[in-house]
Amino acid sequence: MPRYIWGVDSAATVNDELYSCVKSNFGTPRYWGRYLTEVPNVSEGLTKREIAFIQSKGMKLLPIYNVFSEALGYSKGQVAARNAVFHSRRLGIPNNVAIFANVERFFEVDEAWIRGWVEALYPTGYRPGIYHDPTEGPFAVEYCKAVAGNNQVAVQTILWSAEPEPGPTKDRNAPAFKPAKPNCQGNAWLWQYGRDATECPIDTNLADSRVLQYLY
Repeated sequence: MPRYIWGVDSAATVNDELYSCVKSNFGTPRYWGRYLTEVPNVSEGLTKREIAFIQSKGMKLLPIYNVFSEALGYSKGQVAARNAVFHSRRLGIPNNVAIFANVERFFEVDEAWIRGWVEALYPTGYRPGIYHDPTEGPFAVEYCKAVAGNNQVAVQTILWSAEPEPGPTKDRNAPAFKPAKPNCQGNAWLWQYGRDATECPIDTNLADSRVLQYLY
């Protein structure tokens, strides 16, 4: 198995048309990131039927939770984790799968929310993940504060970096795996290196092969 694995994510539902677009223009993804629930004008929500379609093509599902617009406060982090678990169980996603909180670069975020997310999610049997921008916005500093407060944040969390962004490529033209990451301990195992491809409505990613065991 290659050490770094190519895949995509999308706000749109994965169907024959979108899958065929990606396969013909970019290559065959090994995993596909999708949002657990619908957020109007942002993302279409996953269904069991869509999960079955993704898996029927030999891909794994990378679940994303995005029903929040700021990441502030320990209790809010806990609530986000509980809601993510609820929707994951509703969709039949088993334990030991990573669920990625979608923390956008323009979000307010603090270390308490990060700890709340990790400390509430990990005991449920799911693995905490966080999509983030480590160079723009407050995430990197707050993440390192959370690690200082509880080292298990660094041990248990899978980080999905959105930087740097050289742009979308075909599978075979993917860049060397060099995601930006916070300046402290962390598992920066996923990298969204290309956003908003023009050929198909997807983003392109590379993953450390260790991530695959935590996908569905």
